Amino acid sequence: MKKPLLVIMAAGLGSRYGGLKQIDPVDDAGHILIDYAIYDAKRAGFETVIFVITPHIEKEFRKVIGDRIEKHVQVRYAYQLPDTLPAGIDVPEGRQKPWGTAHAVLSAKELVDSSFAAINADDFYGAAAFRLIYDYLVNEADETHYAMVGYQIENTLTEHGHVARGICTIDERGTLLEIVEHTHIEVRQNGAAYTEDGENFNFVPDGTIVSMNMWGFGLSMMDEIESRFAAFLDENLPGNPLKCEYFVPTVVNALIQKNEKKIQVLHTPDKWYGVTYAQDMPIVRKAIAAMKADGRYPELLWEAGTC
Repeated sequence: MKKPLLVIMAAGLGSRYGGLKQIDPVDDAGHILIDYAIYDAKRAGFETVIFVITPHIEKEFRKVIGDRIEKHVQVRYAYQLPDTLPAGIDVPEGRQKPWGTAHAVLSAKELVDSSFAAINADDFYGAAAFRLIYDYLVNEADETHYAMVGYQIENTLTEHGHVARGICTIDERGTLLEIVEHTHIEVRQNGAAYTEDGENFNFVPDGTIVSMNMWGFGLSMMDEIESRFAAFLDENLPGNPLKCEYFVPTVVNALIQKNEKKIQVLHTPDKWYGVTYAQDMPIVRKAIAAMKADGRYPELLWEAGTC
């Protein structure tokens, strides 16, 4: 059996952060968030990483991360291009925004030949999450059973603005029943809350499980994403040509509703860290420094003998 692959979605424009947030150092040794993701992934068992990037960041991306990492894991590159669309559909005039996480995953289709995990490039997931998803892919995943690592919502927020999260409904067996993507969730006086109009807020209880885009899929997921893309665009382009995005949860929900796939939610108690806004960086750096002090990570991740 072929080993699972790790697909890292790194093509985002980083517009809220104001730069290529994927390659900003998060510690004094110069590591970036992807270093920690790949370090934890390798310890869990992953051996091949596919970076999904855009061509305009490729030179810098390879210099800062790819050329180093390829000494420790097998590295491949896929390119998320705005004009890679179903036949007969053109990029709307003025469209600059990427087409979303499902499109990012689909961009790696030609390189994926086994089960795979998919994650964001700019998130710190924690070692436990990678162990959970790798073990599931090796021992339980097949073409009808997928998985998602779920986080408690209070462990995924930033004090510096709003975030997007997929709020999950789960049954007593830990099976995902529904995931609803909310693009504006923020910390309010009484806890986390989301809004659809910027004025009315719906509070979300602590302990609610959310998706941070750490998925485990069988190879068939590529065909599922591809087969639904044209219909998504037909429905959404007329009303929102410049900003509509094709999200992984959109596809997952369709599969759940048709009872075609079972999605197991793997719970992690770890706290998520990410650089959604520039003001988040000091918090991330402090947290990583504390984890190093606790012995969870060495000072130099890729020093001989550390992984």
